[in-house]
Amino acid sequence: MPTDNICLEVAGRRIERFLSYEIDADLYVAADAFSLEVARPEITIEPGQKCELYVNGSLELTGIIDRCSRRVDKQGLTYRIEGRDLMGLLVDHYCEEFVTVQGKKLSRLAGMLLKDVPFINREAIVYQEDVVGKLKGKKKTMDDPDDGFMDTPQKLSQIQPGMTVFEVLKNYSASRGLMFFAMPDGTFVFGRPTLKGEPVYELTNRKSGQGNNVLTGEENNDISKRYGKVVVIGQQQGIGDEDDPIKINTHGEVVDPDFPFYKPYVATDNNDAQSPELHARFIMNRQLHEGYQLTYTVQGHSQRGRNWQINQLCQVQDEDLGGDKVLLIYGRTFRRSKTGGTTTTLKLGKPGVVL
Repeated sequence: MPTDNICLEVAGRRIERFLSYEIDADLYVAADAFSLEVARPEITIEPGQKCELYVNGSLELTGIIDRCSRRVDKQGLTYRIEGRDLMGLLVDHYCEEFVTVQGKKLSRLAGMLLKDVPFINREAIVYQEDVVGKLKGKKKTMDDPDDGFMDTPQKLSQIQPGMTVFEVLKNYSASRGLMFFAMPDGTFVFGRPTLKGEPVYELTNRKSGQGNNVLTGEENNDISKRYGKVVVIGQQQGIGDEDDPIKINTHGEVVDPDFPFYKPYVATDNNDAQSPELHARFIMNRQLHEGYQLTYTVQGHSQRGRNWQINQLCQVQDEDLGGDKVLLIYGRTFRRSKTGGTTTTLKLGKPGVVL
């Protein structure tokens, strides 16, 4: 098995020897984080610099250095470098003014909010074509990128100071049943997690031990975080007399057929008339995700020469925990330490779940 190697590149220069590290990626977390420990780095690192993290030669994270610290002990001088991917900039970037956005489509809203954020490639934002549903007989096409269900204007009236760019774009896209996340090269994506296709990886835990690649595994199943039915209700203002607009009641619900007894959850959504059922599905997906966690730790950072990556399908054959099924890798942590060696921790869940 080849030795796993990590490389941090800053301003065209590289650091390749680390005492320890932890590099996180999670499809359902706003910003992926990393922490690296190095003895007397070959180059000077300063907070605020853009960086790229490579694992086994493949780019796995594009981000910003947030923090640098130094420590001296009997072993000598060590540096600790911490940061997040480019999504961290949007988490930290607050809206400064009241901005009217009524009727704005997602693509135009994104362009407006991201224009002052540094290091962002605004020309490379991806709006996944295959996630767009039909609305009034129309379907989104590459020739008509502003047409389709995903980009239909909502009734959100304004952005308020104190809201973050990430918060606005996340909530706006979630009401359309979509997620907002970043790729390893820093590209932003409005879309859905992988749902179908051939599994890219395998996790095996047989009682016989034959072909096993799992070091540890843990399953948590908690129905206290779940509900048998999610109902979303709202009230919209329709067209009527200027002094007496028509009130339109909206309603959407989703049922979990696997929940063991009747337990309803009710929420309100006055955003617009198209999203109540999507909002209900979003809430139920979150509950299902929080109620079931399956985690594995494996040796090294790759399988058959390919780094473990999030948003990929994995065939799980586990005679103790997971049964035999295809799951989505939504979380991954590369880790190296003196005591734990070089490992990768994987979080798995149901494919295609939007949170």
